[in-house]
Amino acid sequence: METSDKAAKNDCQNNLIKRIEPPNWWVGMDSEELQLMIYGKEIASLDLAIAHPSIQVRKVSKVENSNYLFIDLLLPHTLEETEFTIHFSQNNKLVHTHIYPLLKRKDDSANRQGFDSGDAIYLLMPDRFSNGNPKIDQVDGMLESVDRKAPHGRHGGDLQGISNHLDYIQEMGFTSIWLNPVLENNQEHSSYHGYAITDFYTIDPRFGTNKEFKELSQECHKRGLKMIMDMVFNHCGSNHWWMHDLPMFSWINQWEEFTRSNYRLSTISDPYVAKADKDLSVKGWFDTHMPDLNLENKFLLTYMIQNSIWWIEYAGLQGIRMDTFPYPDQHGMAIWAQRILKEYPNFNIVGESWINEASKLCYWQKDFPNQDGYNSYLPSLMDFPMQQAIRHAFNEEESWSTGLVRLYNTLADDHLYPNPMNMVVFPDNHDEGRILHMLDNNTYKLKMALTYVLTTRGIPQIYYGTELLMNGNGLEGHDKIRLDFPGGWKSDSINGFRKQGRSKEQNQIFNHIKKLLNYRKKSNALRYGKTLHFIPEDGIYIYFRFSNTETVMVVLNNNTTGKSTILLNRFKEILGQYRYGTNILTGRKIQSLDKVTAKAKSVLVIELTSKPQ
Repeated sequence: METSDKAAKNDCQNNLIKRIEPPNWWVGMDSEELQLMIYGKEIASLDLAIAHPSIQVRKVSKVENSNYLFIDLLLPHTLEETEFTIHFSQNNKLVHTHIYPLLKRKDDSANRQGFDSGDAIYLLMPDRFSNGNPKIDQVDGMLESVDRKAPHGRHGGDLQGISNHLDYIQEMGFTSIWLNPVLENNQEHSSYHGYAITDFYTIDPRFGTNKEFKELSQECHKRGLKMIMDMVFNHCGSNHWWMHDLPMFSWINQWEEFTRSNYRLSTISDPYVAKADKDLSVKGWFDTHMPDLNLENKFLLTYMIQNSIWWIEYAGLQGIRMDTFPYPDQHGMAIWAQRILKEYPNFNIVGESWINEASKLCYWQKDFPNQDGYNSYLPSLMDFPMQQAIRHAFNEEESWSTGLVRLYNTLADDHLYPNPMNMVVFPDNHDEGRILHMLDNNTYKLKMALTYVLTTRGIPQIYYGTELLMNGNGLEGHDKIRLDFPGGWKSDSINGFRKQGRSKEQNQIFNHIKKLLNYRKKSNALRYGKTLHFIPEDGIYIYFRFSNTETVMVVLNNNTTGKSTILLNRFKEILGQYRYGTNILTGRKIQSLDKVTAKAKSVLVIELTSKPQ
């Protein structure tokens, strides 16, 4: 039985109960508590009883809108897979019953392994990746249908399209995929990106079904790919079903007139902040069609926590990427993160905290000793300071503070982070200009940037199409950086999923990523090793990743002309017993480590050994 089938059948019995969420739950969870939100016409006027000897109703909460009830249940750990009946009555007369399923968890569910520095993430936007099922391009009840000519419209990518091309993602060597949000976005326009959710328990039917999302996740697991789900707690879509009948006034952050966030995240950690500035940052709306959710409301917070757990359990997720992590109530977000990690101790969550200074970003990583006592309990962060360094380093002339020293200085700030190995390193994403554009459309610079991302500490993430030299200036509009993947639609004349459909330059970048990632899969030094780096000199930056059994040397030559011969005596403190090496990008054997030669705007990745090759 699908987890929501029985709940859907119940709700069809009459029009009294419109929704019960979560639609089901599981026995054997770490927490014995479950809160049901029940929505129906004047539901608060009914009496409620649970028919099950082991399940305790701890509290029934009526709120200011009589169309809602919140029921707190206690599900003992001894409970086995079962179902229970909720009886609704009025004046001692039974008017409705609802059968609620409690399912058995998979045996290894609580111990699932989240993504970590051993993984490499492929980020893709489902609507722009591949159309595997044209039959769902237009769905009854959905306000927007497919129009590939509309820059901000839906183009028809779907879950089946992703499933059809998992081989492609695997071939490059990625071990995790992060999908931009796939939940229902039933908005009148610009619904393709997924960040204006209108139903937190339903996959957008233009992408597929809940069942298809679960099947995609399962297929990924079979292939050794981890599924990371993009979640949004800061806001929902203006057409979310509850926006037409809010449970209570405080469900969202209300203003007398539309008030936009000032986007100043520094206000949250600022010890001298004016309350008005902070409130505007975290309570202002992102846009007119994105109401700002208020996680200070305890019912909403519980709803969102349970929603995350529901998707982890239902779809077998191994990671969450939390959009705009600092913008909702920071204390509510900390409670959420704690609850997730208590339920799944080996899980991982990466938060989008769009802050470019390490001194402010570190505030948001779990266990940073903040002066105000705040702990986010967020394990992983998107490394925006590193991204900014990458964007500048390969474009600039070398000086005391510009060029490759930006990479060096950014890593030198790692003393601020409780766990720098759990930072997600990325050159670009769905919100900013494509890295190729930022590097002046220079593929030599792109190779250098990609090499750094895939060999430095942390968890690398690459945005779809980077391997195909997708370009775009994000300042000209999001449509410029969210192009359709060529070959994802049957009518496409070019198929980038196949070697013969890619240009010579595209295949060079594709093969560069493929070579590095597939080597990375078997390299403990790159995946989990320590880092030793040396201050860049003469346009050359050299760093080492090493474990107890393996050492890899990376050479970045940022000079614009000629070749550079690098004497290696300076690096003797780590070269030690090593005398030989292999360039893993070319396969060339290096018979002496006295010196190496690197062309301008090029990289060397050398696996070191003490034995002759």
